[in-house]
Amino acid sequence: MDQEQYSKPLLKSTLTIPKSKHILEFDIHDIFAELKLQLMLAGPFIVVSFLQYSFLLTSLMFIGHLGELTLSGASLATSFAGVTGFCFMMGIGGALETLCGQAYGAKQYQMLGVHMQRAMVVLMLMGIPISIIWAFTGQMFTIFGLDLDISKEAGNYAHWLIPSIFPYGLLQCQIRFLQTQNNLKPLMISTGFASLFHVGCCWILVSKFGFGSSGAALSVAISYGVNVVILCMYIKVSRTCERTWVGFSKEGVRDLGGFLALGIPSALMVCLEHWTYEFLVLLSGFLPNPKLETSMMSISLSTISLAYRIPFGFGNTVSTRVSNELGAGKHEYAKIAVWVALSLVITEVLVIGLVLVAARRVWANLYTNEAEVVSYVSLVMPVLAISNVMDGLQGVLSGVVRGCGWQKMGTLVNLGAYYLVGLPSAVILTFVYNLGGKGLWIGIICGSGVHALSLLVITTRTNWVLEAKKAMNRVHSSTITLTTVS
Repeated sequence: MDQEQYSKPLLKSTLTIPKSKHILEFDIHDIFAELKLQLMLAGPFIVVSFLQYSFLLTSLMFIGHLGELTLSGASLATSFAGVTGFCFMMGIGGALETLCGQAYGAKQYQMLGVHMQRAMVVLMLMGIPISIIWAFTGQMFTIFGLDLDISKEAGNYAHWLIPSIFPYGLLQCQIRFLQTQNNLKPLMISTGFASLFHVGCCWILVSKFGFGSSGAALSVAISYGVNVVILCMYIKVSRTCERTWVGFSKEGVRDLGGFLALGIPSALMVCLEHWTYEFLVLLSGFLPNPKLETSMMSISLSTISLAYRIPFGFGNTVSTRVSNELGAGKHEYAKIAVWVALSLVITEVLVIGLVLVAARRVWANLYTNEAEVVSYVSLVMPVLAISNVMDGLQGVLSGVVRGCGWQKMGTLVNLGAYYLVGLPSAVILTFVYNLGGKGLWIGIICGSGVHALSLLVITTRTNWVLEAKKAMNRVHSSTITLTTVS
């Protein structure tokens, strides 16, 4: 869909307006039009987010029937792969939300294909060191003192996950390429088909052919590959991409350093936050009743990760809207998009929080029949509801960061919020004040709260006229004449 369908032209160039209007000064029709648009975009984003989340989860479900040792090894390997590979790939791909989104808003359509090619080259090269790290997963776990059998199982699962890192990287590029064009229907269809295919692939490799956890890991790579092929075919033949994809070009392998200047901070933004939650699991293992604490933490993290899919969808939506409008020089519409997205996510997290609290025992029973674990999870659930509110706010505001190209600043905010406030608070509350696993969550809420508040202050104090000028300068400084090679 074209950008023209999503924003009305201003009567005069917004870059001549010296001061942005307050949100209450906007025409109510503009606000409702933006609200309707964001709901239309957020729905597909949320569906795609849930479906992508289901890939690794489905494999673990099949592995769960193979025994406790196999499940423990695969779970550890999945967590390790997320920390060292998947979240880094996803973060690097986030740079395309800035570059492609602003280029699309500025009608520099061919640059979307160039930016995507650069991202593909970078991510394929990044996949090599990640593969080497995954190849030695078992040995690293053994060195760190983990049980030998579990380390062996984790190492085996990580070996078979290696092929998945390359299609996963390509998929992140394709998703951002289509996302920034507001072209979401093919993403939903391809991801939905790949998810169904993944279930069948897992059943065949794990249950039918008896390949065990190796088959479950390999099915992840195959399913990601299927998704990539479907989107490749769509991008190649679809008329909706004929202006943004004109074939491979020599420019697609040039200025990789320029792409990394935005891609590395974008990756660090994601990784710094993701690593914090992994630290919580490690810290829970040092508590007096580690089995109870790690069980609670596992269920809590799963719950929060699942709930976060919705704010993540809203974050992608506002990233696309802000980048498109800034690239077009329409700073007023970018500002509207930010406040509408914040209003939507505040409503959503409050509703989900109430549901989590009201259904806390029912939800805990879905994971386990152990009365002690159910009781503990129920006790922690109100804290998780507060955590969900903070995560929702920072999720949308992080989307604003990506849309504006503030990744370097976002990295510094994440570093300070989680590593100077969040983790130290968690350690003090847990091990000094003896609050147990509840202290871990309260501590991390302190970090996410500082994160959300910092980004909110930055956003409210933003000069949107200046941001539009920066976006247009970024787009036009990177515009080149293409020489296609295919």
